[in-house]
Amino acid sequence: MTYIKGGMRPFARIPARNVAHIPTSSGPAVNTPATAATRKRDAVTTVSLVFLCNCVNTLSVGGVALFLPLIREDLHITFAQAGMLSVAATATYALGQIPAGFLTDRFGPKKLFFIGITGSTAFMLQFGMVGSYEQALVNQMLTGTFRAFLFAPGLTLLSSWFPPERRATAMGLYIAANFTGNIILSLVGPLMVVSHTWRFPFTVFSLSGIAVAVIFFIFAKEKARHASRDPIRLHDLLQLARYRIVWVASALQIIRMGPVVGISFWLPSFLVADRGLTLQTAGLVTAMGAALSAPSNAIGGYVSDRLNNPPLVIGGALAILATTAFLLVQIHSLPLLLLVIAVNSIFAQFYFGPLFLVPVEVLGQRTVGIVTGFCNLFANLGSVAFAYALGVIKDRTGSFAWGFGVICIACLTGIALSVVLARMRQHALTAKSAA
Repeated sequence: MTYIKGGMRPFARIPARNVAHIPTSSGPAVNTPATAATRKRDAVTTVSLVFLCNCVNTLSVGGVALFLPLIREDLHITFAQAGMLSVAATATYALGQIPAGFLTDRFGPKKLFFIGITGSTAFMLQFGMVGSYEQALVNQMLTGTFRAFLFAPGLTLLSSWFPPERRATAMGLYIAANFTGNIILSLVGPLMVVSHTWRFPFTVFSLSGIAVAVIFFIFAKEKARHASRDPIRLHDLLQLARYRIVWVASALQIIRMGPVVGISFWLPSFLVADRGLTLQTAGLVTAMGAALSAPSNAIGGYVSDRLNNPPLVIGGALAILATTAFLLVQIHSLPLLLLVIAVNSIFAQFYFGPLFLVPVEVLGQRTVGIVTGFCNLFANLGSVAFAYALGVIKDRTGSFAWGFGVICIACLTGIALSVVLARMRQHALTAKSAA
């Protein structure tokens, strides 16, 4: 039994069959020749297509942040209204996580992923045709709803083709697809609007995404299910609410995701509006940041494993993020600004794995799904709050300086919470060893 400070109750009431939010495999059995060559071909094809779909989807979805200066000017919207576009997409995405997990168990990951990728891409195609702020807002709400059907189904489908000891690799590939898409978008997108309007990239990227989705549906394969699992129940989620370590981890998730999305969403606008750079230059800077963030998730996990001290990695990363958020608004020299953005990008996702690990480490490996789903909900709520708040602050003050100051304070608060998390973790693991 595992004991948690603040309750001293064993986490033993959640049945193992109900814990998994992201099952290792799902969907109806697929009849394929039982040969190693065929299985390998199906695995490579499916993994490649999931990666490609996620990458191309990011090209259109990520365009909202990159082209925001042009969108604001064309639609005559404020920074606060621009922030609401991120809120609308992220809020519906967050609220759809648990339903998506349930439907994945019920109907299989391939169908759900296809619906998600097709629906979100189709609405991004329509985003390039909006004529008002109201239309754009509704569009982003619907886009976020369909994007909710990407994470759990996509990760389920992808990870099912990996052995258990390589599931971390599967998650790394899934996340890498997003960063790859952002890099391509940041490099190519600004060039596309030189001779066209901001609407043109959405048309090109979205049509490409729909074509890739059709290819995925034809050629991707589901792996046969070996063991059935029940979907998450409300009772299971209520069990988590009794453990303080889950709430501390969730609070840290808000602080993790809020500043990361706040800076990444507003960085192009900050560089254009507050630093006077062209959109093309801002795109190159954003691409650099995405390229540096891509491997940081895996590196942070490796460092955490080597040190066997996830809270130290969490607190250290937050200290660096607090410093870089402060320096962003103090530095005007482009070389120094690039250096600060580079350092910020490296550590933005550095503690992704360690932060998700701690509550699972304490509560037990069989809780990984339900804990991840619970914490991911709070992470997305943080992104909603910070993306909107920075837009409001920009409108009120005329600068992003105060908004980045809020990010700095949030990171400092996170450092204090990481100390609390370290003490709770140590107490729980000591009690576990004694038991």
